[in-house]
Amino acid sequence: MLLTGQRLLLIGGKGGVGKTTVSAALAVLASQRGQKVLLVSTDPAHSLADAFGRAPIGDSMTRLAPNLDGLELDPDREVEQHLAKVSAQLKRFTRPEMFVEIERQMRLTRQSPGAQEAAMLERIANTIELGLSDYDLLIFDTAPTGHTLRLLSLPEAMAAWTQGLLQANQRSQKLGDVLDHLTPKAGRDLDNPMGDPSQHATAGMDERNKAITETLLARQRLLQRTREILLDHQQTALLFVLTPEKLPILETMRAVSSLQQEQLPLAGLVVNRVLPEDADGHFLAQRRQTEQQHLAQINTEFAKLPRYQLPLQASDIQGLEALQQMAALLSEAGF
Repeated sequence: MLLTGQRLLLIGGKGGVGKTTVSAALAVLASQRGQKVLLVSTDPAHSLADAFGRAPIGDSMTRLAPNLDGLELDPDREVEQHLAKVSAQLKRFTRPEMFVEIERQMRLTRQSPGAQEAAMLERIANTIELGLSDYDLLIFDTAPTGHTLRLLSLPEAMAAWTQGLLQANQRSQKLGDVLDHLTPKAGRDLDNPMGDPSQHATAGMDERNKAITETLLARQRLLQRTREILLDHQQTALLFVLTPEKLPILETMRAVSSLQQEQLPLAGLVVNRVLPEDADGHFLAQRRQTEQQHLAQINTEFAKLPRYQLPLQASDIQGLEALQQMAALLSEAGF
C-alpha cells in the first residue's frame, strides 16, 4: 500500500480535479492507521479549511483530527517574511544612509518574477526538514501542475545560483585584498596611533563576507537536502490527481513526462470522479460513453503507472465525516 513506509507524499494535478479532497482524505486515512500526519497546503487558493468544514487554518499548526495537523503556507506572506529577513541582513552591513536604497530594492524584488517561488521553496524545504523530525508522514496539497514543477526543479537551480554567488563573493574578497595591499598607507603606524581606519573597514568587510557566505552555504545545504529527499523513492512519493476528461489528461501527460525526466518518484495516478455504475438516465449514459473513451486513453498513456479510481460522489465532500467516507474509498482502491 502506498501509505506504508512513505514519509513524504506530494499531491499534484490540474486545478479543479480534487487534489485538496484527495490530500485531506489520504491524511485522514493515514491518521486512522495510527500515523502522526502533517497536511500542508501550498496552493494560493487554500481550501483545506473548506474541505474539513472548519474555520481558516492559517500559517500555524492546527489540529484537524486525532493524529492529524494542518498548515497553510501563504505565498504573499512568505515573500514578505523572506524580504524582511534579507533587508535586516543587508542593513547590518551598510551605512544608515543606504537604508532607503535597500528598501527600494526590496520593493522592486517583491514584484520580480520568481519571488514567490523562491520564498515558498525555502519555507517548504524548512517545513519538510522540521516535519520529518516531528511527524510520521507529510502530505503536501500542492498548487496546480505548472507551479508544482517549478517548486520541484528549483532546489537544483537555486543551488547552482547560490554557488555562483559564493564564487562571486570570493572573487570580490580577493580583489579587495589586492587593492588593500596596493593602497598607500604611509605613516599609519607613526602618525596615526589610533590605527588605520581602513583596518576597521576591512574588518567590517570580513564580517559581512563571512555572514553572507554562511547564509548562502546554509541555504545551499538546505536545498540540496530537500532535493535528495524529493528524489528518494524509499521515503517520497508523488501522486497525480486527474479526472477522466480531455484537458486534465493532456496536462497530466506533460507533467508526468517532465517529472520522469527529473527522475522524481512517481507513485501513480488517482482518477477522480468516475461515474458510478448505478448512475442512470439518458444524459449520464451518454456521458459514460465519453468517459469510457477517456479512461481507455488513461490506461494506454499511463500503462506503466499504478492507477486508482474514485467514484463521483452524489454530494460535495466537506467535513471530517465525509472525508472519513472518502478515506474508506481510498483504502478500497488500494491505499
